[in-house]
Amino acid sequence: MLTDRFGRIHRSLRISVTDRCNLRCTYCMPEHTPDYQPRSEILTFEEIVRFVKIAVSLGVDDVRLTGGEPLVRSQLNLLVQKLNEIDGLRKISLTTNGVLLQDQLAELFAAGLRHVNVSLDALDEESFKGATRRGGLDKVVGGIDAAQRAGMVVKVNSIAMRGLTDHQIVAFGEFTRRTGIPVRFIEFMPLDSDGNWNTSAVLSGTEIVEMFSSQIRPLVPIERNGSSPSADYRFDDGIGTVGVIASVSKPFCDSCDRFRLTADGQLRNCLFGEDSGDVRALLRGNASDESISQMIQSAVATKKRGHGTDDLTFLRPSRPMHAIGG
Repeated sequence: MLTDRFGRIHRSLRISVTDRCNLRCTYCMPEHTPDYQPRSEILTFEEIVRFVKIAVSLGVDDVRLTGGEPLVRSQLNLLVQKLNEIDGLRKISLTTNGVLLQDQLAELFAAGLRHVNVSLDALDEESFKGATRRGGLDKVVGGIDAAQRAGMVVKVNSIAMRGLTDHQIVAFGEFTRRTGIPVRFIEFMPLDSDGNWNTSAVLSGTEIVEMFSSQIRPLVPIERNGSSPSADYRFDDGIGTVGVIASVSKPFCDSCDRFRLTADGQLRNCLFGEDSGDVRALLRGNASDESISQMIQSAVATKKRGHGTDDLTFLRPSRPMHAIGG
């Protein structure tokens, strides 16, 4: 098992398949096209599959594919299919902005994908454009509807940012009550390309719960399940679910069970850490599975107790969110 110095067992792996994205969200991407990694430096599907097999042998059973925007990676369904064939892998999920989801849904479903998280920060076109610097709200909503009709487990993730989220409370409350899809709000983190993050822009999870309770109806806590970072609530009439991921105001590091592989093959034991192992170099240097296994174990073993966003030890990561993987 992958256990760090603090007894946390790591079973969850986030894999970024690309640092490219078709949106330019203000809390993640720069306004103009950034300097993406050369395609030759991005891991191939075969390299990713080999790495996942090694990780599964160490106890990993939950893989989430992220980006950038993973659906801009050509034929992602082929990777999903290969991962779905790995014995011991319990769950494969996808985090996407949803713009291309409806177009690719049939192939992804046929490949075995059953879990999808859609990032959606506003439910009116004007606010959506303001947050993403692009259009396409109808495509995102259409993708969510199609995934739900297909029988996928669908969740919506939304940024918790002052000046944006506070104007979307009623709309998202009506959305989760109408569709039954959980909506989770992730506090704005210091991972934006423009470097504009500051604590005053963070709309805290506590504030969000209070807003829903006052503007719609009271929220009742749901007992936490496993290592999920989300504190979930249900409206007091049992209709609709809201979650908050308070990564800034109330870090959940004590129960963290995840580590990451960036699109260019670098290990990260914490979203807010730095690269902790060059997997690509091993994969392309004819290294043995044992050598790669040892690198994974070393990266997890050196994980810090917490990321420090809530104290003076915090140093802003050198990579923005799109280059790390959500």
